[in-house]
Amino acid sequence: MIVADRKPIQEILAMVKTDKKILILGCKGCVTVCNVGGLKESEILASTLKIARKQQGEEIDIDVRALERQCDNEYVAQINDIVNDYESVISLACGVGPQFLSEMYKDMTFYPGVNTTFFGGAVQHGIWEERCAGCGTCGIHNFGGLCPIARCAKSLLHGPCGGSSKGICEVNADTICVWDAIVTKKTQAGTIGDLMGVKGFKDWRTARDGGPRRSIREELVEGNI
Repeated sequence: MIVADRKPIQEILAMVKTDKKILILGCKGCVTVCNVGGLKESEILASTLKIARKQQGEEIDIDVRALERQCDNEYVAQINDIVNDYESVISLACGVGPQFLSEMYKDMTFYPGVNTTFFGGAVQHGIWEERCAGCGTCGIHNFGGLCPIARCAKSLLHGPCGGSSKGICEVNADTICVWDAIVTKKTQAGTIGDLMGVKGFKDWRTARDGGPRRSIREELVEGNI
């Protein structure tokens, strides 16, 4: 899933410093799962902003709503009847949400309420870790099902560097060396020989470096059915 962190309250206050009536728009997707942008978090942010504004001697009118998703125009259109009632909207979706909103409602101002961080999952309650870099050509089957692009600090594809110690990454002491994990798993499986051969260079043309990417399902595109 997409993992995000809420922006500092002072940054959000600065965004809406001149606005008197705003909508906080949560998302029931990934940001709800990581406890950052769901309905509950939207209500907490609304209360925090009201208190902060009151301390500044200013009033603010805030409404809260959550959409099923903000990365689908079908759901974004659901605020069509109310969006013009506000001076601005704070989106608590990932970075895709405020962009979809801005494209549909061109005359409105939308602010990002979170910082989108990575594709990952929960390793324990309250802790999420990156697992995928979205490079467009998945090759984790070559590495025991583990991704050295996303999980190695140097994105090394041809073996570990010389800096890790006792299975810990030299860049971050709180991070395991994924290459240590790859070698250990392949050794235990009796397939360490798979790592010995020379592999060709990775084709990075499917990654973000080539500009915004698009995924097309021809059978779903209107007119092709």
